[in-house]
Amino acid sequence: MRLIALLIAAGVSAGCAHSPTYDPLDPLEPVNRGIYKFNDAADTYVLRPVAKGYVAVTPTFVRTGVTNFFSNLTYPLTIVNQFLQGKPADGFSDVGRFLINSTLGIGGLFDPATPLGLEKHDEDFGQTFGTWGVGHGWYLMLPFLGPSTNRDLTGRLFAIPLNPTYYSDESEWILGLSALDIVNTRAMLLNADRLVRNQYDPYVFIRDAYLQRRRAQVYDGNPPREDFDFDE
Repeated sequence: MRLIALLIAAGVSAGCAHSPTYDPLDPLEPVNRGIYKFNDAADTYVLRPVAKGYVAVTPTFVRTGVTNFFSNLTYPLTIVNQFLQGKPADGFSDVGRFLINSTLGIGGLFDPATPLGLEKHDEDFGQTFGTWGVGHGWYLMLPFLGPSTNRDLTGRLFAIPLNPTYYSDESEWILGLSALDIVNTRAMLLNADRLVRNQYDPYVFIRDAYLQRRRAQVYDGNPPREDFDFDE
């Protein structure tokens, strides 16, 4: 799977540096729509029912603990990208947050760092590349993984070595953790189902929402005004 992802990224990454970050280029729309339909069917008949069952049998505090655990497990990714983006103050703050939640928070199940004033951040290589001026390239709908771009797909590959599970030989344990993470993440999105399904074109809605969200993340919630080259 990693080799396939690498080949895909190598084939499309050439467009990354030539697309402005605000331009939702979607030259693969026919293919993307087909993958979206596949993902939607898999979600409708498999993932969504499993997520609803998970919510029905799992107390809220348990789901919160699971969410905290996976957030803390991958938090080194945020720390590394804080420094790569030239934000050392946030980087050192996130180091402290990770250490506190990993120890006092019992492996990240609890979040004592937030009450102590250590704010949670979310950074990745896709955002770092955007900070460095790399455009998002083509919009991509990935099988099972959902919306992405050339830039974000490449960022996913760079993030692989920063995931602690990458170095484990316990394949069954890793598979179980990955399945739990997927189901828990889908459960958190159940409330958004009606919003998406009420759209005239859910594909376009998801594409635009994803690109706008990623642009906001690149600029830490304060993106500059977009220039659409309209005459006065």
